[in-house]
Amino acid sequence: MKIGANYLGDGECEFTVWSPLLDGVTVQILTPEQQLIPLKPQSEGYWQTKVNDVYPGTLYRYVLNGQDAFADPASQYQPEGVHGPSQIVDQHFEWTDEGWTGIPVESMIFYEVHVGTFTPEGTFSAIIPRLPDLRELGINAIEIMPISQFPGDTHIEATLAYRNWGYDGVYPYAVQNSYGSPAELKQLVNACHQHGIAVVLDVVYNHFGPEGNYMSQFAPYFTKTYKTPWGEALNFDDAHSQGVRNYFIENALYWLREFHIDALRLDAIQAIYDLGAKHFLWELAEAVHHFSQQGQKWKRHLIAESDLNNPQIIRPVELGGYGLDAQWSDDFHHSLHALLTGDRQGYYQDFGQVAQLAKAYEDTFVYDWKYAPHRKRFHGVSCRDRPLSQFTICIQNHDQIGNQMKGERLSQRISFEGLKLAAGAVLLSPNLPLLFMGEEYGETAPFIYFVSHSDPDLIQAVRAGRKQEFEAFHFADDPPDPESSETFLKSKLNWELRNDGKHKVLWDWYRQLINLRKTHPALLNQDRNSIKATSDEDKQLVIVRRWCESSELIFVMNFNSSPVTVNLPFEQNANKLLDSADTSWSGHGSEAPEHLSVGQEVKLQPTSLVLYEKG
Repeated sequence: MKIGANYLGDGECEFTVWSPLLDGVTVQILTPEQQLIPLKPQSEGYWQTKVNDVYPGTLYRYVLNGQDAFADPASQYQPEGVHGPSQIVDQHFEWTDEGWTGIPVESMIFYEVHVGTFTPEGTFSAIIPRLPDLRELGINAIEIMPISQFPGDTHIEATLAYRNWGYDGVYPYAVQNSYGSPAELKQLVNACHQHGIAVVLDVVYNHFGPEGNYMSQFAPYFTKTYKTPWGEALNFDDAHSQGVRNYFIENALYWLREFHIDALRLDAIQAIYDLGAKHFLWELAEAVHHFSQQGQKWKRHLIAESDLNNPQIIRPVELGGYGLDAQWSDDFHHSLHALLTGDRQGYYQDFGQVAQLAKAYEDTFVYDWKYAPHRKRFHGVSCRDRPLSQFTICIQNHDQIGNQMKGERLSQRISFEGLKLAAGAVLLSPNLPLLFMGEEYGETAPFIYFVSHSDPDLIQAVRAGRKQEFEAFHFADDPPDPESSETFLKSKLNWELRNDGKHKVLWDWYRQLINLRKTHPALLNQDRNSIKATSDEDKQLVIVRRWCESSELIFVMNFNSSPVTVNLPFEQNANKLLDSADTSWSGHGSEAPEHLSVGQEVKLQPTSLVLYEKG
């Protein structure tokens, strides 16, 4: 069932809402004459009516049981924020991406963007002028953090009123009004496709935000059977759950159909609880794959964020899986981060050995039914039956930076040599790399958790929760105030840094690595049986071999603060392709030979990476 206000043209609009337990639903058209038009009951708890002489831009609400009025749960635009009425939207748009054939998920190089802090303006339109730079870098997929309408303190300056990471959204169909209109989001997607860049949208199907959440007024969207970190779980398997499932499946199709979105990143799917015979994610994947096959010019994808270390999510249905296309793998990040920073608090206590990073290259999951001290239980299961190209990895993302108490990026925590090493570790891997905006030039601004609520009690609860979150990390100071506009402004990118000094060197380093990844035969081969990773705990080394029929590469990563020597497992001579210690990359000077004979030792500088090609 297609829900919401579906504008049909010529002043006609079809209103559909799901409210199986109500006795009556009326649409209130907020024109000067205040029309009230009852909806007619349909099967399975839906209500529907068509109204004439209403046009795009018209505001409306639903009156429930003749009493209170609320915005549409499937509102496509909330011009006055989460507490205001909904607006009718004409989804017609003059697309110019007819030649777009998409980017295969196994080829994607993701670039995560928060719309509000990526540019000074914080809008969809302001991203467009930056697309040529991203394309020059080699990015072919931007991943936009959630854009569903979230709350804001509208009593302050408009550009500061709405400050949120996006995971507090309460209208999953409504484009965040401070970022721009639905048409402006379409202009951004259209421009991305013209630049050869896919668009991945981060969507939240595991909870609604705490402010402006009126969903339970309409229908049993929640269940008391399960608890999530945000309260009662969404109702995917209890009584009347079919309407909840349809709500989110239709939401996914809405973004793919109306906005030409290429892929959806599903937030924290471990908090989507469903013990029914057909898991919601399975049904969602079926719907999206069916959509892709119905005359679409390119395939759309589903990518799950999950900390379960469970490949069932991405296994085909015929093998007992849900059929999603890819999933995040945190173990790679945690292994690499712990080695680079020395962090051992919180979940980092489960990591810190070079052998774990080597295992992450070969096996993807470090914890594949192994005891995890932080979790105090066995965790994960082997995923060696799934291709390496089904797993997204990173060294920085919104969560991992935001999980630092002051939102410090790696550029504020490790050396320039460490930044180059981290970039090489991610981009030379056979998994799908994700960069967090600004990472590619060593952005110095933090990315701190920020919100803008209007409820004083909620503001205090968020502050207290943020403080409690860091108790496991044993920080003495209080975290920055998430409610402060200063916290938000500090998190804006200094985009111009990429043009000068070591920032420019790092940008060029990333561009060189991405170009190698896209062009070298051994790096294009993502077969799980074409990679071998070994480690040396004493020397703090990880050695990775990657090969294909025509070529072989070896890269060595030295996590030691001292120089070390190593014999590489080449059976014939090799040539150096890349060395982070070279002075051309503002390194301290390489001592690794340009041409390597069989049996010849290689000396690596502290915190460095060197890449050799056989023959």
